[in-house]
Amino acid sequence: MEGKRQPGEANHIEPGSRGLDPAFRVRAAVEKRIAEEGLLEAGDIIVVAVSGGPDSVALLHLLYGLSGPRNWRLVVAHVNHRFRGEESDREAAFVASYAERLGLPCESAFIDVPAYIEETALNSQVAARRKRYEFLYETARKYDANKIALAHHADDQAETILMRILRGTGPGGLTGIPERRSEKKVELVRPMLRIYKKEVISYCEFLGLAFCRDSSNDSRKYFRNRIRLDAMPYLRQYNDQLPESLNRLGEIMTAENDYMEREAERVYASAVRAEAGAASLDRGDFVHLHVALQRRVIKLILNYLAFQEENVDYARLEAIRTAIVQDNPSNLTWPIDGQIALIREYERICFRSETSARSGDAAFLHQVDLQQPFLPIPEAGMTFVFTAAERDEVGGADIHGTCPDEAWFDLDALRMPLSARNRQAGDRLDVFGLNGTKKVKDILMDAKIPPSRRDRLPLLMDAEGRVLWIPGVRRSRHALVGPGTVRCLHIRIEPPVTEGNGLGE
Repeated sequence: MEGKRQPGEANHIEPGSRGLDPAFRVRAAVEKRIAEEGLLEAGDIIVVAVSGGPDSVALLHLLYGLSGPRNWRLVVAHVNHRFRGEESDREAAFVASYAERLGLPCESAFIDVPAYIEETALNSQVAARRKRYEFLYETARKYDANKIALAHHADDQAETILMRILRGTGPGGLTGIPERRSEKKVELVRPMLRIYKKEVISYCEFLGLAFCRDSSNDSRKYFRNRIRLDAMPYLRQYNDQLPESLNRLGEIMTAENDYMEREAERVYASAVRAEAGAASLDRGDFVHLHVALQRRVIKLILNYLAFQEENVDYARLEAIRTAIVQDNPSNLTWPIDGQIALIREYERICFRSETSARSGDAAFLHQVDLQQPFLPIPEAGMTFVFTAAERDEVGGADIHGTCPDEAWFDLDALRMPLSARNRQAGDRLDVFGLNGTKKVKDILMDAKIPPSRRDRLPLLMDAEGRVLWIPGVRRSRHALVGPGTVRCLHIRIEPPVTEGNGLGE
């Protein structure tokens, strides 16, 4: 525990010292932000999440000082995650004592998060966050509170944006932590999101506020801690205003993302016909949209059909978008997952959640992730095996594809993302060694592929909807390995056709 004074005590500030008073500057900035954004209003009942650290102690002290004329009713909420034994217990006692000194009700939860992790197999931070928010919502319901105040600050925001950049994110992820968000009939607000950690510490130290120090903040086993302790200091060698730059990026993207969301909602309202278990639109309306709006409209449709948002990754989204905008095939049914299918019938596009939307049991679509060396295709009883290599490492390999069970491609010439799906009406292959294209249907017939296997045989597709390879049969002339190739992609199927998977006679 740090700080010289007891919980709730503060130094006396002389009126003439306001210009140099860091506590006054923080309070003025937070008060101004609350007023400008309407984060809190007169008469609000506010649950304040207090861990006992400097951030939450400063937040509670700030809101307590501002509450009088605004008639706010504050409720302190603390969660003991049972991660750090006696240290966690001391924090719980400290928060309860602080709330008592301020004359505020305090709700404390003692949750065995390690046991919850063992039960759910979640990582520790996700598990702790889930149980913490459950408790905060429960406390809000108990006190009929309409707001939950959280102590995230500007350094938290900068770290979050950098973490998302490193993991790979779109415009929505670059908005960072929202300053306000409504969920479960209560609004979560973060009044200190534009205040930096050093200002928070100065606030506490200047006022002599005691606070606790969480020893787990020094552990590098957590990704956020490694970002804060290692990545941010290292990158500040190149930009000493890095946190400020990242926060500025977040503010810019918040405004632009909001604009794009409004535009997508406008297009959705005018172009998409939603009904029970389905959403449809005219392909012509969709094709003429900017690609950024195309992606967002697809997301809105999937959201309407209750598709899990965490499953809408870039590769899946692009596969859906490409299936709509490409000219051929003009008729297809692609299952997006086990519950939703994309149906294209000439110029009509429909997303349906009924299993009857499928064209047959053989319909499938699998996205290729080259970070994963194996892609099982259970419908075909085979697995794609991917290997990337430098051209000079290949040596005397059969790069020209005389073996039907494997194929070599110029990795840099491929249009990503790749996918594997069952054949559709109108599919054609630019056959390697021939001029022009040939129907996949005719190729399979010429190769004497049994009819029972034709619809289960996966076709390797590129992002433009071109057939690259019919495993065990023929490959296209796209992305051939040549003298100028730098990187190769080798793909083989297991088990090969010679092991009796029924592709030949």
